[in-house]
Amino acid sequence: MNAKPTLRAYLLLIPGLGLIVAFTGIVIGMAVSQSFGFLNFSGESGFSTRFWQSASADSQLWRAFWYSARISVISAILAVALAYPLALWLRKPFPGSTLIGAVLKAPLLVHGLVAAFLFINFISFQGFFNLALVKLGIIARPMRLQNDPYGIGVVFLQVWKQMPFALLVLTGAVQAIGEDILNAARDLGAAGLSRFRKIIVPLTLRSLQAALILIFIGAAGDFSFQVVAGPTSVNSMAQFMLRAQTSGTDGWNVAAVVAVLLMLLSLLGAMVLAGATQFLARLGRA
Repeated sequence: MNAKPTLRAYLLLIPGLGLIVAFTGIVIGMAVSQSFGFLNFSGESGFSTRFWQSASADSQLWRAFWYSARISVISAILAVALAYPLALWLRKPFPGSTLIGAVLKAPLLVHGLVAAFLFINFISFQGFFNLALVKLGIIARPMRLQNDPYGIGVVFLQVWKQMPFALLVLTGAVQAIGEDILNAARDLGAAGLSRFRKIIVPLTLRSLQAALILIFIGAAGDFSFQVVAGPTSVNSMAQFMLRAQTSGTDGWNVAAVVAVLLMLLSLLGAMVLAGATQFLARLGRA
């Protein structure tokens, strides 16, 4: 008897979910096809693995791959690590909590490219940060902090931009935990750390995984932060894809190879982060 209402509920998803799945499938299919020589914009189309062979032999591509993976993992973990205690702190309303929450979420309203340029102006050779250190006598002359070779500036921008998003996701999950559950655990003798490990973390695990995965995927495909504040010695995957697309007659096909690798990086990274958080949650409950 419940089959028809359930079927109707799934049918209601088709207008929205169906379009998303269709367009996503088209984009992925085009990228995979172009990486193997089909849908060629310059020359004859036909199956070929030479684009994969030429791209996989390029050491700069793998440097970009591992650089993007490292920056994305660090950014996602730091953003969530900062957002989680803030979400717990703001769980119960107190005077000024609404204002604090609004200020913490303010970076969501600032475009990433604008934030990158403001950050560069702040840490530039004659920027406010260097001038302040010189005036305070901490350093004798300004330091070069722009486009550092380790991508620290990119990580800082990613965390600043993505932490409010993680806070938004985690706040809803934390506030959904009933106070009666925590009170029952407290009455049974569970201390604060035990309640966090065995109640709060398991009940917010899905939101934690969602925040980590979405931030990781966004950071892996980021272009604006990398162009403005990223290191000059190595490209991100997005930068490398643009460079490949503008070089030679096979540019579109090689760029499609990079795009497929970027999608694989996002998929594998999401699986690793989800599995790691699941393992740590089980370890904490034990």
